[in-house]
Amino acid sequence: MLFLTHLLAAASVGRWSRLAPLWLIVGAALPDLVDKPLAMAGVVDLYHTVGHSALVVPLAVAAAYTGRTGIALAVGWGSHLFLDALHIVVNGRPGDALFLGWPLVTPPTPLAIPPGEFFVYYLWSPSFFLELLIWTVAVGIAVSDLRRRSAARRPDSDEQ
Repeated sequence: MLFLTHLLAAASVGRWSRLAPLWLIVGAALPDLVDKPLAMAGVVDLYHTVGHSALVVPLAVAAAYTGRTGIALAVGWGSHLFLDALHIVVNGRPGDALFLGWPLVTPPTPLAIPPGEFFVYYLWSPSFFLELLIWTVAVGIAVSDLRRRSAARRPDSDEQ
């Protein structure tokens, strides 16, 4: 999934939960903020490594024990991993979801392409259309919320 969609998903979780949206968004951003620079600097060969590894779950659990902020960070991070795995499966590459087991296992045919090239590759894939659906629903909900709030602030014309 694209980076902004991860942030949108985390903000959506914040809308329907009692967790702080800011920390959900930070947690959802972490995997890419860790892995993309490492790969671009040549430290690792793939763009899904330590930040995208499910083997980091013990750290997420430890963070969750620090309180609501830690829970929000862990949930945001987990949502990122879930959406990336879903994206890979929807695009017909379920074996590549092995990125979740890095460094113990690596996908058989990982996409080792930088983010800019990935975007071009991603356009018109099945997951791209799933992502369009997610954004369409999110925009629809936002517009509905704005209309409802606007209507709630308007005085009734019958009262005059």
